[in-house]
Amino acid sequence: MNKAVILTAWASLLLPTVNAYAATAYGPELEGFEYPYPVERFELTSQQQDLSMAYMDVLPTAEANGRTAVLLHGKNFCGATWQQTIKVLSEAGYRVIAPDQIGFCRSSKPRGYQFSFAQLADNTHALLDDLGIEKATIIGHSMGGMLAARFTLSHPEQVEQLVLANPIGLEDWQQAGVPYATIDQMYRGQLNTTYEGIKNYQLKFYYNGDWKPEYDRWVEMAYGMYAGPGKEIVAWNQAQTAEMLFTQPVVHEFPNIRAPTLLLIGGKDRTAPGANRAPEAVAKRLGQYPELGRKTAEAIPNATLVEFPELGHSPQVEAPEEFHKALLDGLSALSKR
Repeated sequence: MNKAVILTAWASLLLPTVNAYAATAYGPELEGFEYPYPVERFELTSQQQDLSMAYMDVLPTAEANGRTAVLLHGKNFCGATWQQTIKVLSEAGYRVIAPDQIGFCRSSKPRGYQFSFAQLADNTHALLDDLGIEKATIIGHSMGGMLAARFTLSHPEQVEQLVLANPIGLEDWQQAGVPYATIDQMYRGQLNTTYEGIKNYQLKFYYNGDWKPEYDRWVEMAYGMYAGPGKEIVAWNQAQTAEMLFTQPVVHEFPNIRAPTLLLIGGKDRTAPGANRAPEAVAKRLGQYPELGRKTAEAIPNATLVEFPELGHSPQVEAPEEFHKALLDGLSALSKR
């Protein structure tokens, strides 16, 4: 076989992959990505800027139980990632609100914004007030768990129950010895984001090395904004929020949480932001979720811990039936307290 034929053969093998990646190019507010339910907009003024917060508002599909569940997404996730959880909760009688936080996904990407968990909690509080929701079950995953904890501390009167699903922030990485990185440094790193990098990260931390085709959608969602025309502002907001979660720990305030709390912890999770820039001895101590989950259950006064020893960072995606049964059972138990 001559060289030209070999090159043509290799090109034909690579073509489907290139086309697949190209198809994931979305706008800076995830324009082009299909959400599982209609997306509504909450217009707000924050830090002297007019901003738009996207959210899904899904009514019960079974007999209403009179409760509202608010789903808070993680840093590498969107409201859409809660697709199966929304369905399960609405079938259980909940009204479900799933917002995209400012700086993420379908919501505004402000160039100059002081991101803080207190600010995002206040934005979410304003959304719920606008919708007339006085009390809710607050459910947070990953970074959304840090936000859910901050929301509960800032607006305790609005929290009926708290659920933390593999939240990050169960330890203080800076205190543990992880070096600080500037927003500019993290921005340069974000500009180098690739499809393969996102997939490999999720494979390692979210799914314990076991990839399923249905996970591809969430890689495409995450990568699509980097592949589209808004790459720079997306990368900038991601860098700003990476600095936010590193410098604004909530772990020291867990004893102040008074809401009945359900901890859902995948034991294979080893997520630890910044561990890649930490000394090896420090990195090895971080992200030990079995230990972190138990410490957190002891720190939060009214907490119940449910462990999934064989699951990773995203148990709601990796094992939805097991996760959602534990979620519904846990919510039912909390409501009887």
